[in-house]
Amino acid sequence: MSLGLLGAGLVMGIAAVGSAIGIGIAGQAAIGAWKKCYLSNKPAPMTLLTFAGAPLTQTFYGFILMGQMKAAATGNPDNGWLYLGFGIASGLAMAFSAIAQGQAGAASADAQGETGKGFAQYIAVVGICETVALFAMVLSMTSL
Repeated sequence: MSLGLLGAGLVMGIAAVGSAIGIGIAGQAAIGAWKKCYLSNKPAPMTLLTFAGAPLTQTFYGFILMGQMKAAATGNPDNGWLYLGFGIASGLAMAFSAIAQGQAGAASADAQGETGKGFAQYIAVVGICETVALFAMVLSMTSL
């Protein structure tokens, strides 16, 4: 078994786990915000789906990096430990980014649902959390 290919698989898997956790966190808050809207006879804003779904992108970043790592590991199997390290470190960076994004999205969904204001500010904070995953992917790809 190639350690490099294991690293390629781990980057995708770890990033996806982070996405799932982040989506769960933000999704619960969106549902709670909708409930509050329904109880007070206010329209439930569908924009809250933006916050709930935002952490999904880290799975895509993990997938993209997995493809690059798979090609690198297949072409140079002697660097298996290096690729394994990249996979774990990059996957964790993406996972924690997705979790933080889910937490920011949860607070955003609550605030947006209650006030109906501030979407641009909230999505900016959610986007800042996203940047960590983008950096992890791009910098890992350039280092391969």
